[in-house]
Amino acid sequence: MVSIADLNNTNWVQWCPGCGDFGILIALKGALVKLGIEPHQTVVVSGIGCAGKLPHYIRTYGFEGIHGRVLPAASAINMANDRLTVVGVGGDGDGYGIGMGHFIHAMRRNYDIAYIVHNNEIYGLTTGQTSPTTKKGVKTKSTPHGNIETEVNPIMLALASGATFVARGYSGDIPHLTSLIAEGIAHRGFALIDVLQPCVTWRKDLPYELYQKMVYKLEKEGHDPSSFEAAIKKAQETERWPIGVFYKTQKPIYTDDIPFIKEEPLVKHDISNVDISKFIEEFM
Repeated sequence: MVSIADLNNTNWVQWCPGCGDFGILIALKGALVKLGIEPHQTVVVSGIGCAGKLPHYIRTYGFEGIHGRVLPAASAINMANDRLTVVGVGGDGDGYGIGMGHFIHAMRRNYDIAYIVHNNEIYGLTTGQTSPTTKKGVKTKSTPHGNIETEVNPIMLALASGATFVARGYSGDIPHLTSLIAEGIAHRGFALIDVLQPCVTWRKDLPYELYQKMVYKLEKEGHDPSSFEAAIKKAQETERWPIGVFYKTQKPIYTDDIPFIKEEPLVKHDISNVDISKFIEEFM
């Protein structure tokens, strides 16, 4: 039986004291324990940024890629061995900025992966520049007179792009976030969990106290996650910040239409009789 201790390691965690990333790390570990998924059956894939360090702090297989490329790596791992639990983690700049194209295509293809985005509305690792989710008018290092761009709405984007599980959590509510991540991982298909994550260093205008005041749970107000129209309406809400499952549905995943992967994971296929010499000669 899996325990939190099985997922701990001795690496020094280098996030700022009070960072919301700690809550996400704890929630991810709790979700894997809740689902009974062994460390050797899990791969955590990340990009660059504060969130990108997470695979260093959890005892599973890990892959730290380059900026914005979480989902190409995660989808490749899923395609190679669909028996593994693949979890992508990254920041709002990583996923909704340079990785935006990959984000949209991964959702429309419906890869069977969970994607946890640490959304603190800032580039934290590079010391406080505006990110795609930074609200219009906010002053940052890169926008000293106020951000002139309209922010990205990742929930709306996910809904429009065909994601089959769309949720938002809050890193200050670890039990709720743990349940959301567990549900997203267990979902068959692409699952987005966008996490409101306070950056105590570079977004002092978004303290925990403000999040505590503004967030509310969708499930406590009778939201129907099977209704696409209701999800669209909730995704546009700004006077309060809804957390929970916005939308959940089922449709075939990408590998359902690839028979030889359905029968057996790609990594298990016998390639001893495959001659690749002509390709080596051509490309090497």
